[in-house]
Amino acid sequence: MLMTSRERMLTALDGGIPDRLPVTTHHVMPYFLDKYMDGIDYQEFFDRFGIDPIIWTIPHKPGKDGEYFDPEQGEPDFLEQRRVVSDQWQIKWEEKEDKRFDVVRYEFITPEGSLFMTIKSDSASSMITEYPVKEKEDIELLARYMTYPVCDVDKVNKVAGDFSERGIVRGHIPTFDVFGQPGCWQDAACLVGIEKLIMATFEDPDWVHELLGILQKRKINFIKSLKGANYDILELGGGHASTTIISPSIFDDFVAPYDSKLIEEVHRAGQRIVYHTCGGMMPILENIAGMKPDAMETFTPPNMGGDVDLAEAKERIGDKVCMIGGFDQNKYLNNSSPAETREAVRDCFEQAGSGGGYILAPSDHFFDAKVELLEAYAGEARKCTYEKG
Repeated sequence: MLMTSRERMLTALDGGIPDRLPVTTHHVMPYFLDKYMDGIDYQEFFDRFGIDPIIWTIPHKPGKDGEYFDPEQGEPDFLEQRRVVSDQWQIKWEEKEDKRFDVVRYEFITPEGSLFMTIKSDSASSMITEYPVKEKEDIELLARYMTYPVCDVDKVNKVAGDFSERGIVRGHIPTFDVFGQPGCWQDAACLVGIEKLIMATFEDPDWVHELLGILQKRKINFIKSLKGANYDILELGGGHASTTIISPSIFDDFVAPYDSKLIEEVHRAGQRIVYHTCGGMMPILENIAGMKPDAMETFTPPNMGGDVDLAEAKERIGDKVCMIGGFDQNKYLNNSSPAETREAVRDCFEQAGSGGGYILAPSDHFFDAKVELLEAYAGEARKCTYEKG
């Protein structure tokens, strides 16, 4: 029986066998839509290529007395949420002169001092060039004065109701204001810098644990507000916990203890979670699955800087979680023939599709792609059906 896109993806997320291979993508980047698709919107993109749709929504609201929406923020950018401030946690910013990039320096103002973060952006992406936590005592400002936004359940449910069976509704565990990642370790890396954070695990592990605990407390407060929100799945994790960057022992000591607690709370709130790891995964497949997420992504292949053998990953953890990703978009959405792209789709299906519990997707978002290869990608996936019986 033909399923709706939502039924198809939910069946896979719950480990079942859908009517055919679900095919989707991660974030649809504004850069790609503007450069290649004449500025169509995200949902027009899904319709254009016949890809199973996802809609992202991350509405926050003040969670404590004395907190309020930042009146200076303006319209939130791509995947931003309305920031929540208080009289003791103010966010100001200043644009800096730069001929090549948009550079903004943010100041987080508290009664005991300020933290500064600088973001450099171009039309495709953004990066941190100045990390706000420069001295170890800076984390005390976070602990004392950060605001605690919660989920605006009514707004999530309005989006979900309007989207209906069209596809799934996706969000993520909140990040640090302005720029961050959903996982505790990954968010800490955006505050401290990954090199400094890794060194601190050897030189002052107690300080790292203190920082992770501060961030975890804020995220748990948000997660508890998710009850009744009609999300289909929420993202946790981030690239800084891949084995391209850290060792399995650092993962076990500084990532899993904090993020597994978040997953437990997400399930208690009646929600599903996908753990996002862009980069190396093979040495920690069972470690991630052991945190008991409902799904894992991105299964980045070696040609894209990862290490994943999709068939081996399916054999090792495919009965424990839904697998999302595994497709080499750099090659097969840019530098191949349509026939080669279709063959790559078939390879992913044969390696990870057996028994269901698999959603085909590029290994994270993409910025550039050829229209005819996207057509081949989606078209071939729609032909990948499961035998009855």
